[in-house]
Amino acid sequence: MHHRQYAVVVACVVAVSACSQTKPAEEKAATKTPAAPWVTVQPLDVPVTTLATMPQLTRAGRGVTLSWVETSDNAASLRFAEWTGDKWSGVSTAATGKNWFQSWADVPSVTRLSSGALVANWFVNTKPEEEAYDMLLSYSKDEGRTWAKPFKPHRDRTQTQHGFASIVEMPDQGVGVVWLDGRDMADNTTDPQGGVMSLRFTRFDRDWKQGPDVEVNRRVCECCQTAAAVTADGLVTAFRDRSEKEIRDIAVARLDGTAWTPGTIVHADNYETLSCPVNGPAISARGRDAAVAWYTVQKDVGHAFAAFSHDAGRSWSAPIRLDESQSLGLVDVELLDDGSAAATWMEFANGRRRFMLRHVEANGTTSSSIDVPGQESGRVSGYPRLSRSGAALLFTWAEGAGAADAEAEGGATKIKGAIARLPR
Repeated sequence: MHHRQYAVVVACVVAVSACSQTKPAEEKAATKTPAAPWVTVQPLDVPVTTLATMPQLTRAGRGVTLSWVETSDNAASLRFAEWTGDKWSGVSTAATGKNWFQSWADVPSVTRLSSGALVANWFVNTKPEEEAYDMLLSYSKDEGRTWAKPFKPHRDRTQTQHGFASIVEMPDQGVGVVWLDGRDMADNTTDPQGGVMSLRFTRFDRDWKQGPDVEVNRRVCECCQTAAAVTADGLVTAFRDRSEKEIRDIAVARLDGTAWTPGTIVHADNYETLSCPVNGPAISARGRDAAVAWYTVQKDVGHAFAAFSHDAGRSWSAPIRLDESQSLGLVDVELLDDGSAAATWMEFANGRRRFMLRHVEANGTTSSSIDVPGQESGRVSGYPRLSRSGAALLFTWAEGAGAADAEAEGGATKIKGAIARLPR
């Protein structure tokens, strides 16, 4: 698979409407009757002053961190800034180097921990002709002024894929890392198709001592993003499973003590495809409540869905449809304090891609959808993102810059922004 490179971040200021109107998702999808929006979305500047790629938002510790990659003179730099509640911090650099693996779908990140430490991850090519690359981690304990020598969380030495990472702060204030791992493709001696992609996990304690590198799921989709969140019962991870019959539905596994449970399918969509859709799930948790969003295909049409769990990911509600007509997926979700969720997806209509937002309740009731403002006609691309910082929601998306086509290989991109003020 060849990943096309493009990116841009958007943050929008969202003020909550006092007269929210909701209706069941199924009825809305059938009638498409307009309803008052549950929030108002406004553009917000972000501290990126040059063309950039691969934006990301992460939430942990003190708030939300925005990261992106700038490339110059054949070298790449992972840059970041933090949302402090009413403004962005200054821009810092987490890592710089050459021979980086760069993809709109598999992006680096910087995460702030509750201890104040920063954690960064990025990817370095090992065998570019086969899209083989290693994941590197580093951390800083002095506000990003200095960083530890980069290291790999995976302990194999194969020249295969190690990416699509989800990095979370563990309940003991250590760090957990979930990623897609292709080592079986190098070690394979029995599979005529060349081996399988697996989902793996490792953890580091507060002193960065690493635990075992363990398998979470033996056979997963080759290049769909992973997601992870911490519930009151421990860590959960969401991923796109891959059965022997090429059914690629979304599953969730739980870290039960020191062992991972078998993956539980969120909903039996029976999405059968011979190739990876490059369209992973999103997950958010608070206490024992969790929400997951995902993409699937039904009767050759793509759709986006959300579902809820009230038992820390052991079981899931019926799917709640997000899209209006048809979706390109690229979903995200944030659980809110009252157990409802904000969900985003990419809608496709009239030949255009649009970044959309909807409020979803666990009983299946949804608000009207919102077309996030600030998008240039037909230019939105990449993997839009949603995150939360206290009483604010922030959004990200990629957009082509100037005359460049954002869909083109290496298309120039710019960063945009947004914030949502939620009622306390």
